Order: sequence, then C-alpha cells, then structure tokens
Amino acid sequence: MSPVRDLDRLLQDMDINRLRAVVFRDIEDSKQAQFLALAVVYFISVLMVSKYRDILEPHNDKKHPQRSQSARSTDSGAVSGGLEVENGVSLRRYDSGIGDDHTSTAASEADLSSSGMTHGPDAISEALSTLSSEVRPAVPADSKGKNVKDILRSLVSAPADDITVDPSLLPPTFLGSVGDASRESSLQFRSFDRSVIVAPKKPGMTPSPGTSTPIPAATAASVSGGTPIDSVAVVSSGDASQSTSADPAAAGGQVPASASLPSVPPLSPVTQNTAPNMSISERLEHALEKAAPLLREIFVDFAPFLSRTLLGSHGQELLIEGTSLVCMKSSSSVVELVMLLCSQEWQNSIQKNAGLAFIELVNEGRLLSHTMKDHLVRVANEAEFILSRQRAEDIHKHAEFESNCAQYAAEKRDEEKMCDHLIRAAKYRDHVTATQLVQKIVNILTDKHGAWGSSAVSRPREFWRLDYWEDDLRRRRRFIRNPSGSTHSEATLKAAAEHASEEDILKGKQSLRSQALGNQNSESETLLDGDDDTLSSLEEKDLENLTGPVNFSTSAQLVAPAVVAKGTLSITASELYFEVDEDDPAFKTIDPKILSYTEGLHGKWMFTEIRAIFSRRYLLQNTALEIFMANRTAVMLNFPDASTVKKVVHSLPRVGVGTNFGLPQTRRISLATPKQLFKAANMTQRWQRREISNFEYLMFLNTISGRTFNDLNQYPVFPWVITNYDSEELDLTLPSNFRDLSKPIGALNPKRAAFFSDRYESWEDDQVPKFHYGTHYSTSSFTLMWLLRIEPFTTFFLNFQGGKFDHADRTFSSVSRAWRNCQRDTSDVKELIPEFYYLPEMFVNANSYNLGVMEDSTVVSDVELPPWAKSPEEFVRINRLALESEFVSCQLHQWIDLIFGYKQQGPEATRALNVFYYLTYEGAVNLSSINDPMLREAVESQIRSFGQTPCQLLIEPHPPRSSAMQVYLLLQTPLMFTEQMQQDVIMVLKFPSNSPVTHVAANTQPGLTTPAIITVTANRLFAVNKWHGLTGHQSSTVQDQQYQLPVEIDPLIASSVGSHRRQISDLLDQSIQISSQCFVITADNRFILLCGFWDKSFRVYSTDSGKLTQIVFGHRDVVTCLARSESYIGGDCYVLSGSRDATLLLWYWNGKNNSIGESPGKFTTPRAILTGHDCEVTCASVCAELGLVISGCKEGPCLIHSMNGDLLRTLEGPDGCLRPRLIQSSTEGNCMIYYDKGQFCLFSVNGKLLGHMEVEDGIKAMLLSRDGQYLLTGGDGGVVSVWQVHDLKQLFTYPGCDAGIRSMAMSHDQRCIITGMASGSIVLFYNDFNRWHHEYQTRY
Repeated sequence: MSPVRDLDRLLQDMDINRLRAVVFRDIEDSKQAQFLALAVVYFISVLMVSKYRDILEPHNDKKHPQRSQSARSTDSGAVSGGLEVENGVSLRRYDSGIGDDHTSTAASEADLSSSGMTHGPDAISEALSTLSSEVRPAVPADSKGKNVKDILRSLVSAPADDITVDPSLLPPTFLGSVGDASRESSLQFRSFDRSVIVAPKKPGMTPSPGTSTPIPAATAASVSGGTPIDSVAVVSSGDASQSTSADPAAAGGQVPASASLPSVPPLSPVTQNTAPNMSISERLEHALEKAAPLLREIFVDFAPFLSRTLLGSHGQELLIEGTSLVCMKSSSSVVELVMLLCSQEWQNSIQKNAGLAFIELVNEGRLLSHTMKDHLVRVANEAEFILSRQRAEDIHKHAEFESNCAQYAAEKRDEEKMCDHLIRAAKYRDHVTATQLVQKIVNILTDKHGAWGSSAVSRPREFWRLDYWEDDLRRRRRFIRNPSGSTHSEATLKAAAEHASEEDILKGKQSLRSQALGNQNSESETLLDGDDDTLSSLEEKDLENLTGPVNFSTSAQLVAPAVVAKGTLSITASELYFEVDEDDPAFKTIDPKILSYTEGLHGKWMFTEIRAIFSRRYLLQNTALEIFMANRTAVMLNFPDASTVKKVVHSLPRVGVGTNFGLPQTRRISLATPKQLFKAANMTQRWQRREISNFEYLMFLNTISGRTFNDLNQYPVFPWVITNYDSEELDLTLPSNFRDLSKPIGALNPKRAAFFSDRYESWEDDQVPKFHYGTHYSTSSFTLMWLLRIEPFTTFFLNFQGGKFDHADRTFSSVSRAWRNCQRDTSDVKELIPEFYYLPEMFVNANSYNLGVMEDSTVVSDVELPPWAKSPEEFVRINRLALESEFVSCQLHQWIDLIFGYKQQGPEATRALNVFYYLTYEGAVNLSSINDPMLREAVESQIRSFGQTPCQLLIEPHPPRSSAMQVYLLLQTPLMFTEQMQQDVIMVLKFPSNSPVTHVAANTQPGLTTPAIITVTANRLFAVNKWHGLTGHQSSTVQDQQYQLPVEIDPLIASSVGSHRRQISDLLDQSIQISSQCFVITADNRFILLCGFWDKSFRVYSTDSGKLTQIVFGHRDVVTCLARSESYIGGDCYVLSGSRDATLLLWYWNGKNNSIGESPGKFTTPRAILTGHDCEVTCASVCAELGLVISGCKEGPCLIHSMNGDLLRTLEGPDGCLRPRLIQSSTEGNCMIYYDKGQFCLFSVNGKLLGHMEVEDGIKAMLLSRDGQYLLTGGDGGVVSVWQVHDLKQLFTYPGCDAGIRSMAMSHDQRCIITGMASGSIVLFYNDFNRWHHEYQTRY
C-alpha cells in the first residue's frame, strides 16, 4: 500500500500532521521550536515555489536519465529517495529564481562548520541535510556539502528539552537526499551499533509512541534487518531492502519491490494530461490547499521571531503587522501566498536570513552538543561503572552464597559426622559396659563365695594389677583382678645381651621405641593443625543456648602411661567425651595388651564427676590438661596448641585445681602456671607449721609442677633419703644413715662429683650447651625399671624393650645395689618414685616372672631388701618414717631447691653441680616452630629419652620447715606439761538413765556449728552433749569459762523434762542385739541413722527434735549393722548397711538435703549391692578414700569389695579366727579385724595378713588412729589399751574403770578418748600419740 493518497498534492495529510506535530510539540516558544518553524517555513516555501514551477512547465525530459540512475543506485545497495527526481530537477535548474546567493550562503555555512559526522543520525538532521543540498546547486557534494549537513546534524543530534524525533513522524520528502551525499553519509555511519531498530535516542529520553508505526514505503527510510537509520536509510548487510519511490507531483517510475516488502503498483508518469480541465490557479489551490494553512499558522504563531529574522534587502521587516501578516491571517487564497513567497524579496530574505539564523543556532547547537556529548560520555561511563559494580557485587554475592552453602554443608557434614561419631562411641561404650557387667556377674557366680564357686575345683590362677585409683595423697595402692594377666613366660631373655652399660642399652632400645612413638606423635600433631577451622566454627556457638549436642570439639591426644592415642574430644553441656581414632595408622600399631590397660580410649565423663583441672606440659610444650575425676582417676589430654587448651577449660566446669590447696575454684586457676599455683597455695605454710607431712608436701610440689602418673616421662620424683642399706638394724637417730639433701644425687660421691665437674668445664660444643649429667634423675625407662614387677608396668616395660625382660644384671633386683649404682656409675643419677614410700607390692614378684639369672648365678625374683627390713611392708614403713624424720624435715627444702627451685637452672644450678642435658628443660625447644617433620620427630624422641625436668616453682630459696619443738610450743598449750594433764582420766559424765551407752560419736571439728559428743544408750535414748574442748585452752568467751570440763551434759537429758525429744520409740526387731554397729551419726551431729527394724528398713532421725525424717528400704531381711565413710565437704558421705540377707548395700548420704539419695520423700536406690557372704552380716567398715568396703559375717571370712560392687579379696585369718565382730580400716591401708575370743588380725588393703594376736579381754570397741599406726581397744574389763599396729605391741594401758566398755570415740584432734560404759556413763581419757613416736621419745 502506498502512503501517497493524492498525487497532485504538494504534501499528503499525514505529512502535514507530522510537520505540525514537530513544530508545535513544545508549548514554550523555545529556540528549538523557532528553529524548526524556520526550517519548515523554508522547506514549504521552497517546495511551493518548485511546485508552482512544475505546474507552469509540466514537460521536462531530463527526468528519465535521473530516474534510471536512481534505480541503479538502489539496486547496487545504496540509498535512494522517492523525491530524488524532483530534487534532481530543482538542482539542475538555474533559472528558478534561487540565485547564486544560495551558493555563497551554503559555502559560508560550510566554512563555518568544522565538525565531521560524529553524532548519531537523527531524522531531523537528515531532513536538514536534504535542505542544505537543495540550497547549494553549485557546491560539489563531497567537498563542502557534507559540512553544512554536519553542522545541522550536530545541531539537532543534541536536542534539548527531551525531544525525541521519530522518523515515522516525518514526511518522506523530509527524508529525501541526494544519492551521492547519502551514499557518503551511509558509509560514514557504518560504525554505528546495528542492533537498534528505532531512531537512536539519548539516555533519559522517552521514546515517542510512534516509534513502532511502520515507516512509509515511499520514504527513503525503509529499515530492514535491524539496522538504524543512517543518513536516509541503510540497506542491511544481509539483504538489499528496497525503497519505493513515489512522487506526489511529478511522474516517477517504480522500482521493483523486494520480496520482503508489500509491492506498490507502478504509477504511470503524471503529465498535464492527467487533469486537462483544471486551470493553473485551480491546480495550485488543489496542490497547496493543505500545506498553506500550516504555513500561515506558523507565520502567525511565530510572528515575533520570524518578523525579527526575515528582513528584506534594506533591512525592513517583511512580516509586519498590517500587510503580510494580515494577508497570512485573513486570506485563504493559496495563490496569494504563493505569489508572496515567490517574490524576489521574500526569496532572498528566506535564503539569507534563514541561513544566518541557522548558523547562529548551529553554533549554539554545537556548544550544546559538546556539553551533551561530555555529559553522555560521563553518564555512559558512570552507567558502565555502576553496571560493572553491580556485576561484581552479583559475582561476589554469588560466590558468598556458594561459600556459605559450602560452609553450611561442611558444618552439617561435620555435625553429622560428630553425631555419628558420638553414636558409635556411645554404642562402643555401652558394649564395653555390658561386657563388664557380664564379666562382673560371671565373677560373682564363679567366685569361690559365689553360687557356682564350689563347683570350680581347679580354679584358674588369679592375676592382679595396680588400680589407677588414687587416695587423698595421690597414692595408688589398690590392686584389682587382672583378666589379661599372665606370667609373660615368652618374655624371658634367653642369653645375656652384650655387656654394655645399662644406660646405653636402655637408650638404644628406647630410641627404637621412641622413634615409633615419635612417628605416631608427629603424625598426630601434623594432622592436628588442620582442625582450626572446626574450632573456630564451633567457638562462636554460645555455650548457654545450644543448637546442637556438642558445644565444642577438637582433635586431641589421650596421654596414658604407655600410649599416646589420637582422637576427638567433644564437650556437651554436661559431659566430656573422648573418642579415639581407630583408623589412625599409629593407633593400629599399638599392642592390644597395652590398650587393655589404657582407660578413656572411648571415655565419657559427666561434668559432675570432674574435681580438678590442671594445665600440663607434654613434650615440654604447654599444650596439655589433666582432669581429675570423682572416681579418683585422672585423664590427660594433649591439644594442638595453647589456645585450644584455653577453649577447653572454658567449656568445662569451674573446678580450679580442686579444694585441697586452698585455691579458689576458678578457670583462671586451672590455666595458671605452676609458679603462680605455688605462690597462691597455702601448702608451704601448712608444711612449715607441720600440718601436713613431708610426703604430702612433696606430692603437692610434684602435682603442681606437672608431674603425672599418666606420662611416664614426667613421673613424680621423690628423693633417696636413707644411705645405709647394709646393717641389720637401722637407727633413725643417727645422722650418718641419712643422705645429704643439699646435693644432687650425682654430687654425693666426691670422686664422681669431680668427674662431672671436669666434664662440664671441658665441654666444647657450639650446638649443645654445657651439662654435668647426660642422663636424668627421672625418665620413663627408670620408672618402668622400678615398677617392673607389677602390672600394668610389666607389660609397658616389655613393650618398651621389644617384648623381652632386660638382662638380669641390669634389672632392678636389690635396693642396696641400686643405691650403690647411684653413687658410683657415671651414667646413673636416678632419684626415687613415690611408690618407694607406700607400695610394698612393687618389691614382690607376685606373678612369678622369670627375670633371669645374674652373672654370679643369683636368680632374680623378688627385690632383695636391706637386712634391716624383714618384709617389703617394713621396708616401706621405715623408708616413710625416715622421710618424715626430723633430719629430713630440716633439710628437705634444700632438695626442693635442686629439683623444683632456684638451683634447678642458671648459675645456681652450675654451682650446685645440677645441670642436665639442655633438652630436659622447659622452654629449651618450641616444637610448633619446627616445620620439618623428620627433625621434629627426632627432637620429640630425644625429649622422650632424656627425661624432663619439672617446671621451676620458685626462683628464691625455699623456706625451711619449723622445728617440731617450735611447733609444739606454738600450737600446743602448755597443758601438755601441766600437772592436770598428767592425769589420764579427764572426766566422767553420768547420765540419769542407767542404760549402757552403746554408741558414742565425737564430731568435734572446729568448723562445726555445734561440736558435740553424741551418745546413744541401749534403750535408744540419745544425748547431744556440747563439746567445749580440753580445759586450760585459753577460752575466748566467759560462757565457756564456767565449764572447766570438756563436755557439758545435754540439758534435755539432765532435766528429764524434754527427754521425749531424745527418745527413739519405734520398735526394733526382737532378735536384734543392740550394739555400737547399729548406729551412725552424721558428721554434722544433726542426724542419727538406726537399723534393726522389723520392716527390714533403717531410719533417719533428727537429733534436734527426735523426729523420724526418712525410712530407707532395700534389704530382704532385718538390717543388722550400719557404717559410714569419712565425710567430705558439704557433709556428703557413704552409708553402708549390712543385713541378715547376707548382702550389703552402699548408699549415698546427701549432706545438702540431709537424706539418703536426692530427697527424703523419693524412692532411693543403693549405689552398689555387695554379695559374697553366706550368712548375716555383723560388722562392716567403708573407706571412701580407698574406695573399699570390708565386711564380716556371723560365720566365715571377711570380704573386701570395691565401692562399685566387685569382690576383690577374701581375708582368711589363721585358724580360730572365724567370727568377725569388729572391723576398723584406716586410710593408710591397714585393716584391723577383731574376731570372737580375743583374736586380732591385721591385713593390708590388698588382703595380705600382716599380723595376728590374741588378748584375754572380750573386746567390745576398737579404734585406729588417723595415720593407722596406733590401735585403741576397750572391752568387758573396762580397760583402754594402746597398741602399736605394725608389730601389735602394747604401748600403754589406761587405769581400769568399774564397768565394761561398750563403745569408743576419739575427738577430732585425737587428744581425747571417749568411752561409753555399760553403767550408763562416759569417761574421757587424755591421749597423745606423739609420746610413742620414736623421735619424741628420744628427744623429750
């Protein structure tokens, strides 16, 4: 379809509308509007004149060649316009009245112009380029012609006021152009982006709604293939799009339409024959009737501007009010308008003034366009920058998102792994527990006291091992059954190894083993480094509000005596788990025998069980912790670095280092250095005041300086004390029998000291600093050598030695030989271990190991003891006695200076001949800084084999201990020496009731709110008698002064008014014989526990009101005896009940709630059920510190159970010792049992019978002193006797009383013995155990 509706019209309606829209689209009379108005006036007036000419002279033969050329140019892919022919005519016409002025104007315009075609094509600029080419017939199109076009283009390509011109709004004539010029311009614009279909717009402009309307085919602006409009129209590179030519006024041929466009029917050339009937004026009217009103409108609306611009040849206004303007406004005649415009004056004015106005506007436009260009570039750059930033942000966010996803996935994976790990671990632990329970049941059944016991005729041999249970002084004395024990028959060393020194062999063997261990460790340590991420991710989790089960998790190593196992430590809100990594290659190489002795490989510990946490060193690095548990074992863990240690401590409960050292229970204390602990603790002052023993003080120093039973390289160190191992008798009052503790072991022998001194002086090695001793006083091999005869150390030793015992001559076989070697051998400067002072079993080859034969054909078995010790027990006792002696007390601080103090390092150490190999000292090497694994392993292996010096605790001399005499004078009142004290009986207190006093309890600790002596009579009347302490002590209050006697009778009993508050009236079973064993008084004097009730219970009564507070059921028959353990902080203790059902139940007394179990109302269950007796249990004793229960029944042996119910030992007395009646155990590991008919037996906690005696008296009460050295007995004869326990020798007998003794107690300070008499009174005796101490006797 052709857009040309009427061929005779100058402009089609659509074109007129478009032109009108272009001119009048701005409301303001702006520069742009003025320029467009002028352009349209110029354009239409030129066309009018041209049309007028065509009407006057219709025949012109020059059109056809032009047409064919134009067709050719279209075919060749260039651009051609539909009005080219007509324009071509006007170009070739020199008599048109458009004179030579045009040329000069155009030329001047071109000269003024300077910019090339640099701006985007725009429909208006195309139109103007057409005008300019019309205005200059004589100017060559390629030289100056393009410059005016550029000026115009540059003017309009930066339209102001957001004008968008759409090519579809412009008439085809507006877009017509000369073929050559347009071809050139189309070449110029090839570089433009070809992806934009609509006319290019500047940023921020809104496209006009006409953008998508189809461009008339008649125009030269046919757009195809997505190319922009270049100068007029660009033929796309793909297919030559064809522009149809049509001429509204003149005849024109039709170019063949391309297949892609709708074809337009060819029009025959228009001649005057078309309208032969029309006159010229009619034809003018017809052709111009639509264009003229537009021209008039513009003249009227833009009159002020146009009248200023269009001046005549003499400068007069052509468009003046009255003449032209009236004509414009009123006249509707087209002819008039044409005539006016055809006049020479108007033509000249339009050519000239329009040109000048153009130039002015062009210049202004150029400035605008430059600023606009800069603005555009800037905006484009900014846009590019913003976009790139957004892109970068997007990329960053995407990456962040991905990493978050990955991290979350990893965390979840870890969490799942951890959960899986914990579940597996729990399963494993349950499996172990189940196995242990099954084993326990089997043991109970097959034990010789069990149900199937008698059937097992040939019982397999029993093996024993040292339990890891520690007492309050950290002594490990308890032996338990060892299911994996053997005689290690395969380990006998057949031939003596080559006769190298002990040191070298140990070293060689050690280096092999330590390399193996080294591998294991360095591997684990390098693997530990990667775990920091898990730490940091867990660290953020707040410990209070948990999201998952595990608060904190880290890789760790379990450090046990012969194993360092890598695994994972996990901490929840209330538990601590360690799970060994069983897939670790190093773990797989560990001997399973050793693993059977290693506890905690799959450990789970409740927070409530944790008692103390110490910082520890491992391989001289401060990266370990030792955690002490309520079950009196300790677990040691090594971590990747010190910061992890801190995190672990902060995840565990606040327990500090326990309650023993007078330190606050804070995490800061757990992380404190040994020096800080030593300074802050009160133990040194207590030791000086003799409140604690030398042994306890040395144990304290070892513990805080990092010595531990869990790392054989850091085993506690104790001094050699005695020098005489040869004489028959050892006189502990002779100074010559004691070692000089001011010198290290290596400096005791002057000859050897000189050798060490020379070595130090002559040492020349740049790498290794000078030293006196190449070996240490404590290494793992020495520890294993001392403890060779007891498991698990035997197995550790064999593992260390490659599965064989050492050569007999190098084995620890004699104490005196070991001492001699320490004096003579230049490679032997060993000190002792604590076991020398408490563990007689270490000297006995109880498992019958074949340890070989020495050169002098002596068979090595038990350790040869000095002649003065008739038994291992005696050796240990005398050794301990020597350690606590005055000679040692007054110089022990000097030995402490050497091992823990200021003589340990530095110039003082040199002076004291006390310098060891440099790798034994703290801070000698920083393992974490060694990156080479081989080197690190070598250093670790060296540290392992050379031993480790304890942490230095003080850098000034250690204060000495106060002398005993001084302490006595300060602490004890002069009473000790007064007349009154010479009397043995202090007082007698008679109660109104004459019923025998069957039970006495003396809880007189200074800290109690009501220290009292509580008595209970056979008719269950009890009395709370206030304790005032021994008289003569300077009393603080006047009230106390009134009572010169230590005990004040219970006022309720004295007045017998309130005695109902002191009477327990509940009925007992008739068959029960009331004895001291039927009662237990709690440590705070507030409750009495009583057994023997017919309903098989035992009951708790308040001593204040006499009211029943709790009834405890559990036995199947009448409860016959009760006992309680020593009491701990808060009043908690164990209560033991024995019954006619032949079992014992162990209960927990909760001091806070004052009840058995959690609260009096709730049903309670016992902690353990102890079986093995055949008949009624008559007496029992429970010792919490040793974890043992010793019990006796009516007929048969006494049994020792552990507190978790395992039957450990049967105490078989000599013939005639059949019916145990009384049992007393001391924390020192002695157990005294009294049998019927005056038989006493003394047993060790490990079941060895140590002594037996017979007395005439029928004993009814006995007590052991706190240190287990003295025994007090009392019976029907009314006589209190004092015995020395170790040899059962009678030391003293108190004056006899007139009635039998039924019960006995001792005041807290052991100064007063209180006996309950059959006559219903109590008698107080004065006591001082010190007077039988060997040193006291020699001195005073």
